[in-house]
Amino acid sequence: MNKYMQFLIFFSIVIVGFFLANYYIFSRSIAVFEPGSLLRKLFVFTFWTLAASYFVGRVLERIQISFFSDSLVWIGSFWMGALLYFILIVLLLDVLKITNYFFGIFPQLNTDNFQKAKTITFIFSVLLVAGLLVFGFINARRPIIKSITIDISKYSNELKELNIAVVSDIHLGTIIGNGYLSRVVSEINSLKPDIILIAGDLLDEDLEPVIRQNLGETLRMLYAPKGVFAIMGNHEYIGGVEAASKYLSEHGIVVLKDSVVLIDNSIYIIGRDDKESARFGSSSRKSLQALYDDFEIDESLSVIVLDHQPVDINSAVLLNADVQFSGHTHKGQIWPINYLVNAIFKVGYGHQEINKTNVIVTSGIGTWGPPIRIGNSPEILSVKLRFNSLDELK
Repeated sequence: MNKYMQFLIFFSIVIVGFFLANYYIFSRSIAVFEPGSLLRKLFVFTFWTLAASYFVGRVLERIQISFFSDSLVWIGSFWMGALLYFILIVLLLDVLKITNYFFGIFPQLNTDNFQKAKTITFIFSVLLVAGLLVFGFINARRPIIKSITIDISKYSNELKELNIAVVSDIHLGTIIGNGYLSRVVSEINSLKPDIILIAGDLLDEDLEPVIRQNLGETLRMLYAPKGVFAIMGNHEYIGGVEAASKYLSEHGIVVLKDSVVLIDNSIYIIGRDDKESARFGSSSRKSLQALYDDFEIDESLSVIVLDHQPVDINSAVLLNADVQFSGHTHKGQIWPINYLVNAIFKVGYGHQEINKTNVIVTSGIGTWGPPIRIGNSPEILSVKLRFNSLDELK
């Protein structure tokens, strides 16, 4: 099966699932409105306009980006977040309905009172979800700095310490533009890092909104004396990895695709290609062992692995890499998806030391889909590596 067929199947499943989720909410909420009433017709039109807006906006972006296409993408992105919470509310109501059927936990209501109860529930649900969206949007635009200090039991020549700024999953594009990016760049630079590492999904799927807003010039303002390095994530592959790599390279970012750089003859940075390179690209990524062999890694020196998706942690542990940085999970981004993330990934978020390897998965700095965060915060990692002296190793 070629990559185009895989791509088509993947997005067909996504669209069908999204439609079914919308229909579930629609079928439960339409009963609030009297058949044939103007409010019912208005509800039907509004609901399906909201449901279709994201996909229509994305299609229009491919033809020509405009204020109208941007507006549809914004509306549709918020609707994705709203849809999740409407599903949770309706599921709860369905459970209560089934429980009441068997155990009669609610008093009997006449027809008029039952209709009023449905209307009040509908209004309360809409207001609750709207409040969550507002809170989530504000929270998603308030990044925090998370500081981590790691002692490395290796000698790294003359390098005593290395201050690293790590970010992931910015998802630059229609939703996240220059306003937020400028703040993120300023926050990163204020840490005065020796090196900046970007652990994938710097760009969203479509490069055109990035070019139109000239976001590359803002990225060019990132400064670290030892360089700014990035790996490709699944979203760069979905949008076109070659164009993404070229754009970032032209704006001062060193892109590592299954490649290695040695910093100050002291510490290796291994940038792994994304797990999705085979599905959306032209070839599969190399194993970590192959990268060690190809680049003749001196294992007496420190090794940092950048791997966007935290799915191959065991390889870093078996090869005694000192640190692996990953992103991708967003820490679920929207509660309660964090529980699903924790079930899927060995390390879904945070810092865990496994044997001698420090596995660090960041929640990311941006958002994908709904421009909201609930139950977690966007973050920039400020990581200090401290190396042993020769005397300490004796």
